[in-house]
Amino acid sequence: MSTDTEHAEEGTDMSSSVLETWEDWYHIPVIGAVMLFMFWVRAQSYGAFVTEDGTAALAGVDSWYHWRTIQWTAENYPYTMPYEIWTGFPTGNYVGQFGTLFDQIIVTVAMVVGLGDPSTSTLYLVSLLAVPAMAALVAIPVFFMGRRLGGTIGGLVAVVLLALAPGQFLARSTAGQLQHHVAEVLFMAIAVLAMMVAIRTAEREKPIYELVVDKDWQTLREPALYSALAGFALALYVWVWPPAVVLIGIFGVFFITALCIDYLRGVSPDHLAFVGATSFGITALVTILLIEEPGFSVTSFGYMQPALAILGVGGFVSMAWLAREWDNRGIDRRYYPVAVVGMIVVALGVLAVVLPDLFGRLMSEATGRIMPLDPADHRTTIQEAQQPANFTAHVFSEFGTAFYTMLAGLVFLAVRPFFGREYRAEYTLILVWSLFLISMAATQIRFAYYLVLAVAVVNAVFVADVVRLFDLDLQRSAQSLREIETYQIIVVLVVVLLLFAPLLPVVNADGNAIDRGEAASPHPDAMVWEESTHWLESNTPDPGAYGGADNASELEYYGTYDYPEGGDYDYPEGAYGVISWWDYGHLITTQGERIPHSNPFQQNARTSSAFFTAESEQQSELILEAIAADEDPLDDDNDVRSSEELEAMADEDAHEQMRYVMIDDQMAGGKFSAITAWSGPDYGHYVTPEDYQANEQIDRDEVDERFGDVPYDNTTLSQLYFDDANGMEHYRLVHENDDRSTPFISYALVDPETDQVLHGENGEPQVAINQMVDQRTQMQIAQLEQNPNVDVEVFDERQGPAVKTYERVEGATITGTVDEAAGDDATVVVDVELDPGTERGAFVYTQEAEVDEDGSFELTVPYATDDELGVEDGYTNSSVEAVSDYTVTVVGDETAFETETEVSETAVVEGDAVEIGDFEETDDEEPVDEDAADEDENGADEDADADDGADEDADDGEDADGTDEDDGEGTDETTDDENAGDDTTDSIAPVAQTVG
Repeated sequence: MSTDTEHAEEGTDMSSSVLETWEDWYHIPVIGAVMLFMFWVRAQSYGAFVTEDGTAALAGVDSWYHWRTIQWTAENYPYTMPYEIWTGFPTGNYVGQFGTLFDQIIVTVAMVVGLGDPSTSTLYLVSLLAVPAMAALVAIPVFFMGRRLGGTIGGLVAVVLLALAPGQFLARSTAGQLQHHVAEVLFMAIAVLAMMVAIRTAEREKPIYELVVDKDWQTLREPALYSALAGFALALYVWVWPPAVVLIGIFGVFFITALCIDYLRGVSPDHLAFVGATSFGITALVTILLIEEPGFSVTSFGYMQPALAILGVGGFVSMAWLAREWDNRGIDRRYYPVAVVGMIVVALGVLAVVLPDLFGRLMSEATGRIMPLDPADHRTTIQEAQQPANFTAHVFSEFGTAFYTMLAGLVFLAVRPFFGREYRAEYTLILVWSLFLISMAATQIRFAYYLVLAVAVVNAVFVADVVRLFDLDLQRSAQSLREIETYQIIVVLVVVLLLFAPLLPVVNADGNAIDRGEAASPHPDAMVWEESTHWLESNTPDPGAYGGADNASELEYYGTYDYPEGGDYDYPEGAYGVISWWDYGHLITTQGERIPHSNPFQQNARTSSAFFTAESEQQSELILEAIAADEDPLDDDNDVRSSEELEAMADEDAHEQMRYVMIDDQMAGGKFSAITAWSGPDYGHYVTPEDYQANEQIDRDEVDERFGDVPYDNTTLSQLYFDDANGMEHYRLVHENDDRSTPFISYALVDPETDQVLHGENGEPQVAINQMVDQRTQMQIAQLEQNPNVDVEVFDERQGPAVKTYERVEGATITGTVDEAAGDDATVVVDVELDPGTERGAFVYTQEAEVDEDGSFELTVPYATDDELGVEDGYTNSSVEAVSDYTVTVVGDETAFETETEVSETAVVEGDAVEIGDFEETDDEEPVDEDAADEDENGADEDADADDGADEDADDGEDADGTDEDDGEGTDETTDDENAGDDTTDSIAPVAQTVG
């Protein structure tokens, strides 16, 4: 019997031990399962990014540039790129946000997997899966932060919310999203957790000034260690993303607040000043070592990060000193915060005088990136950097009702000390940090990927305090579960529904994490542009070899180039640039291995804008010549300088020229308003007749006449995209990508009763010019057509290809003389039929000039009738070929003369003259109708099928950034980088989608 009893007791003890062990460690398998779920959700679309030929296919435009820096780091391991000469022509660019710790981590893992020499496929595999892996790792610091605030159950609630969040954090952390956003979230979470631990340790150990003076290292050791680790974690976050200086500012505000609170509570603030000074001191030391570019740019490893950390060290020490002086002088403690505010105001005033650049940058970032106060800069042309149009709807789509339970959690956290619970400075840290993240998310769409941390962590507080309030024991024994009350069951169900129901697939069928993770796919622009950029790589000379120069070896794609004096790299003869809109710069660098002028860093966006919106070829040429001469063609108001000023800037010996122009359907349509935002005049100028008067009455029948020729039609962009450079002298189409055929439509909103065009609030006509017929435009037109008070009057429809590539050439000068029989008002017209090798068929290039009184004439043409030059000669293998020789026609008052001539490619690229021989008199006295030729050959006025290509041409919501990709940072995305919203006019019509 005794033996049976002993066995029973042993069994009871063993069961008790197992249960205790389970209670202590059950969270580990739960966290592991959640992390596996997070990784699976993000990696399930992996196959969409693996191509048959092994080329990269990535989700965001910025992802392509990270792929570039990862490849560069693998070639030059462990270093990252010091200066990039393969973008930002003709200066190059320091690319501080790329080639950071994020890229080094990925390459290091690839080195391990590839046994020290990873292949490109291994590097790509690791790059694709590293992002979902980093996202899953975020669960670890989130759990520990949640557990510090709300116990183990609170920590688990936090990680489950993190796993189910379907918004920006998910969109920016799927396979293929090779961007630093996920590393930002991971290292911010680590830095905040480390600071929480350091603060709590200091509250326990009380490292006051006297201990430092007495060198009591035994007492100081633990708080000093954790403070140093917090500072190092903060520095790692900055190393991942230079603009992480924002967290230095958030921590600074916290320490100022917490020091004041402690002093008002009658507690010496020395221990908090110790943590702040030590952590910020370590951050300053590490970021000093990271300095690569002089100046106070937020996006570079420069002076900003260490300077702000050093200011923090001085500020925290000064506040602790002031508190002691306050006590020594017996001043009322209530005035201490007032004195601190006064010190800050004085310090900012001194900073504005001594370091105006730093002060200006701090104010700009505070009002434009952290608080929704000053969005009036070019961030408004990047979708991911725009303010949410409806913040309430935005946060609900991101987090469901968990955002609102987070707000309740913040209230619970703030009032804890007022209900007899211990005050802890780390609670104040979470409050300050969360409020800043909410403000940031209200400032830029993309920053919701940061806010997910606060939503997850603070809901641990919400759950813990609701459990406490209703006396719930979620870890009850089986016996105690029988004693649970009905109201407690209801409370548990309500909390679970509030937190999780809106995020689950059974409730949110379209916007849940699983479905969105599965839907991740390569960026559509990158896939469409791939044909054009690969053509560019294969059919144009290497940079440094244009025109037969032999300097390509000086521009190695994976070469190392030190930061040049003044940030202006001196390119050798034969180097050249490719001008496009900044959205596509990374694609030109990575897919085409050529050097773009502008890029998603928004470098040279102003000058690209000026070029594409120039309303004459002469002006566009002068702009490019000014760029080549290292001059700014725009004034301080972002208006293009006068022709006289531009001519004075030109330098005949300047060799850093733009040689190619790449444009696409989105630039010609949806993105045009964003292009106009960077240089004057504004978008309205281009889509309104020059003589239009506000509230002018325009009849329905006059719409085509009044809006058929607006300034937009004269822009370089329109002439190149829709007119095939017809009538231009220095641009020849060399490649056309018709991967998609995009319909465009122009229409007016007309009052059906009066047949008059409607007006907006400012008297502008309700007319949409040249809108891409995508899904969005079709929906808007359908909605308008349902309105009985509005008629949609379509007055122009046309089609265009996906991407066009032009070469900029000197142009051959055709000269000749016709006898006096031509008369005094004779004109000469040359035309040539050209085949682009695409489905649309041949088109006709036409050029026209007046004949001088002596019968002589000359005109410049950009197309050759042969293809005698190629890449091996330092020129282009053009895909557009002449079908015949040029026809030269001189039309006089009563007589016409005609002849034909060849134009060699050498003459075109070198600007040689081509002499015309004898003319033959013809019966045809009519000159070539340029408009008719253009309509017939290009199909510009043919009816466009409004449904054709609507789905594939629909804006991907990028830079989305993008979601941008949102970058544009972004998507952007709601995911990238990168596209902006409608034009800011009051027009009812959808006037533009802009980028990312």
